[in-house]
This record gives sequence, C-alpha cells and structure tokens, in this order.
Amino acid sequence: MPKIIREKTALEVGRLKEPGLHAVGGVQSLCLQVTKTGARSWVYRTLVDGRRRHLGLGSYPTVTLKMARELARDMYMKIRRGEDPAPAKAMTFAEGMEKFLAIKLQEFDNAKHRYQWRATLDTYAAPVIGNRPIDEITMRDVLKVLEPIWHEKTETASRLRGRVEAVLSWATVAGHREGENPARWKGNLDQVLPKPSKIAKVEHHKALALADVAPWWEDLQPRGGVGAKALAFLTLTAARSGEVRGATWAEIDLEARVWAIPAERMKMGKEHRVPLSDAALALLQDMPRDGDLVFTNASGKALSENGMSALLKRQGASHTAHGMRSTFRDWAAERGVDRDLAEIALAHQVGSDVERAYRRSDMLERRRAVMDDWAAFLQGRETVGNVVGMK
Repeated sequence: MPKIIREKTALEVGRLKEPGLHAVGGVQSLCLQVTKTGARSWVYRTLVDGRRRHLGLGSYPTVTLKMARELARDMYMKIRRGEDPAPAKAMTFAEGMEKFLAIKLQEFDNAKHRYQWRATLDTYAAPVIGNRPIDEITMRDVLKVLEPIWHEKTETASRLRGRVEAVLSWATVAGHREGENPARWKGNLDQVLPKPSKIAKVEHHKALALADVAPWWEDLQPRGGVGAKALAFLTLTAARSGEVRGATWAEIDLEARVWAIPAERMKMGKEHRVPLSDAALALLQDMPRDGDLVFTNASGKALSENGMSALLKRQGASHTAHGMRSTFRDWAAERGVDRDLAEIALAHQVGSDVERAYRRSDMLERRRAVMDDWAAFLQGRETVGNVVGMK
C-alpha cells in the first residue's frame, strides 16, 4: 500500500483555498488542486511505465474526500497489477472543447450566443490546436491562434482568447492539465500582445441625419418589393434586421396592435413587445399571408440581410438598416423622450438587476405614443427641435 501521511479531515480540506496542489493524506500523492479562480478538483499524481501522470478524479465537492481516496486507492492497485489506470491517449484540445461546450452552452437561452461561442472556437482555435494534447498547450500555442487575427479582427480575437481560456480552465478543474492558464490575459498575454482597446477599429453602423429622414422616407414609399416593405417596417418599429426578417404572423396581434418577439429571437434573450403605429399596422395589412413568415423572398424563405443593404444602395443612401435605430435614438433625444422609454423601445437593457426586478411594466402604452410620433416624423409631419421634417 502507498505511504500513509497525516490525513486531513473533510473540514480541513474544505478550508483549502490557496492556489496550488495540496496533499490531503491517506493516500500518497492524492492532492486537491486549487486554481487562481478558486475552482477545486482532485488529482492523483503517480508514475505509469516511468512516465509522470496526473490523473483527474473529478471536481470538489461533487467528489468528496472519501470518494477521492477510494478512487486513488483503486488506481494504485491497478498500477501494482500492471494495468493502466486511465487511457494512455491524452485528451486533445478539440475533445476538451466539446466536453466544455456541452456544459457551457446550457447557460445560454439565446441560440445566437450558443452559435457564436462554438463558431469562434471551431473557426479559429480547433484548426490550429485542436489535435494538441490539452495538457501540453502553452502560451506559444495560444499565440498561434490569436496573432493572425489580433489586429485585423480585434474584437473577435479578444472574445476568442476568453473562450480558449475558459476551455483550458475547465480542463484544469477536470484534472486534464495543471499549472497556469496560458490563455490568461492579465500578467500573461498582456505582456506580449497590445491591448485590444488600443488597436480595435470600432465601426459604428452609419445613421441617417434627422434632417434627411423625411426625404429618404418619401423616396422609399413608392419602391415595390418585399425588401422595401421590410425596411419600412424595420424603420417604423426601430427593430433589428434579424428580428424583422424572422417575424412571423403568429407573433403579431393586429387587433391589439402589438408585435411580440419571443425571447429566443431577441439579443437580450427576453420577450420584447413592440407597439404598432397606424403606419406599421397599415403596412402589415397590405402584406399577403402566404406562410408563417411576414417578409419572404420569391422562394418563400426569409429575406437575406443583404436585401435591405442592396435597396439602400439603390437609393443612394449612405446609412445602414441598423443605423436607423441610431437615427431613432437621436430623434428621441432631440424630442425629449424619457431615456429609459427610448432604450426599452430599442430592446436595450435598462437599469441595474435590482431596478429591472422591480420594474413590472415594459411601458407599452407610453411607448405606443412615442412610436406614433416617430411615424409622424418619418412622414414629415412633426418638428423636432430645430429640425423640421420636409416632404
């Protein structure tokens, strides 16, 4: 049997918080591993065929001290019999990534967020270090992933770094690697890569100046096609392009004059109700109801994002479809619309967690008046500050 050292009690083990490996006694080389983030897991250190192995036994406290000692003794006996206590093949980064994502993606209700997490890792990390043993990944490997896109796609690269760090952190907690996380930023990568904030090129969606709104709107009205209708509806509702292109008739209550976008289609993962102005309602009533989607292409499928962009280009416009949300926000500020009211209209998160918990209303009726006034401004029937909508 292995050498016995003083056994720590379950209470003593529970108090171990200092980062590092802590021998807990009872079985030689059974340790509780504590990371800098405070995550704790069991590691059994041993030699198999002359090779140092660090075998993970699970996370603490899911695996209790008693359970960890029993698992370590079982491994010791297997080694004595000449058996390999764990698969010889080390886990690769790609395998660890899959196991991590199976847990992590459950946190997101929004399908878009789940897609983004996987897509960045699949696109940029897996092709470079996917086949590398996860316990052998170093800073040099991480830099091979990040450096090609650090300057050109800084925001994406910054998010990718955090996601690689999360995968490696999971691997440490699960006992598949030990030591420092090579993807950590502070005191690590920040010494060899420029700060994202210093090199990121933020490209804001181009907005339409308030003085140009009414002429642009007037030019849009006679243009035929579903794309023009979708762009007009987007403008009237101050919604996002994806929300409009994915709109279904089931989400729209013409009698109540409300468009209720379900949580799974919203960026913030929360249902958003849009009050429909007379102009928005009239537009919907003129649309054919040939299927579930409100706005479809000739094949009956959802419009592409490029459809609205192409229409704006034909108009000779310099702004984007998304930029109309910024125009709406400028108009609301000029008109003196309550800030929270304007932010809720744009489906932005407003206030602290506590404030949101106590806010029971989405102020639908108050927003209805705002959207009616916005429609009037689009049509050149309302003055804002020193800006007058002109037909």
